[in-house]
Amino acid sequence: MTRFGYTLMTEQNGPKDLVRNAVSAERRGFDFEVCSDHFSPWLAAQGHAPNAWAVLGAVAHATERVDLYSYVTCPTMRYHPVVVAQQAATVQILADGRFTLGLGSGENLNEHVVGRGWPAIARRLDMLREAIEVIRALLGGGLVDWRGDYYQVDSARLWDLPEVPVGIAVSMTGPKSIAKFATLADHLAAVEPNGDLVHEWHSARQATGMAGGGRVIGQVPVCWDPDRDAAVQRAHDQFRWFGGGWHVNANLPTTAGFAAATQFVRPEDVAESIPCGPDLDAIVDAVRPYWEAGFTDIALIQIGGEEQDLFFKEAAEPLLDALRAAAGTRSDHD
Repeated sequence: MTRFGYTLMTEQNGPKDLVRNAVSAERRGFDFEVCSDHFSPWLAAQGHAPNAWAVLGAVAHATERVDLYSYVTCPTMRYHPVVVAQQAATVQILADGRFTLGLGSGENLNEHVVGRGWPAIARRLDMLREAIEVIRALLGGGLVDWRGDYYQVDSARLWDLPEVPVGIAVSMTGPKSIAKFATLADHLAAVEPNGDLVHEWHSARQATGMAGGGRVIGQVPVCWDPDRDAAVQRAHDQFRWFGGGWHVNANLPTTAGFAAATQFVRPEDVAESIPCGPDLDAIVDAVRPYWEAGFTDIALIQIGGEEQDLFFKEAAEPLLDALRAAAGTRSDHD
């Protein structure tokens, strides 16, 4: 069954607004919510970057039904994996079992701030694999001592463990990451509606005898607004970085770098890749490739921090109805 979620975009709202948006999204019928985890916005025009884990704790307490994901946390540099394990266990307790830990190899934009440089992709993936192994060991409840290639853990134990185990989703982009993480992850997170990637994920898990295929989680930016021109301008102002692709976005170090890299991107270029304006059918068409590729969980990013209330009031419910009708699915709470 395809589920539709809402993105708590920490880059475009402050912490109190994010919690209010989370409650509104639950009331309007979204099935789950994902929370970005960044130290910096992509572009200065977005203007925010509160701590995702404080926000997730507040959202877990303020909501009752929606599943929650970190989407995604890098557990290798800015956070030590021991800290990520403790944060995930605590949020899972607060959420009464509704939380899934989403993990990825990170972006230079957020991780360089701790002064450890920015490793090449092969090293980042190796660091992520070891970090997940550390997190798994700690979530298992025992006393952990670890001497690895990248991390050392001395007599660490999580004293507050949730009754419902924390599931782990890992961001993967191709065969190399599938091979490295298929047996470590419970779920797949992916940045593009790539049916081949989803097939490789399921095949890799089946080859190792793992039961079930896990969930496949994706994310789609939209810019709903009654005024299409306003929507196009807002999407260009705040989201033109999106077209750079993962390999570019993972390596630029600052908001100034993203501004320079996108200085020649035109509003009409953004509108070609992001549905803008009041047309709900256009949004459905943009989301459709994800469920056709086998994604089970698809989160929408409504672009614009100040426009969330109007989106919830006028667009959220009819949009969810249109998406579910097109995908042939029902909401989790029907």
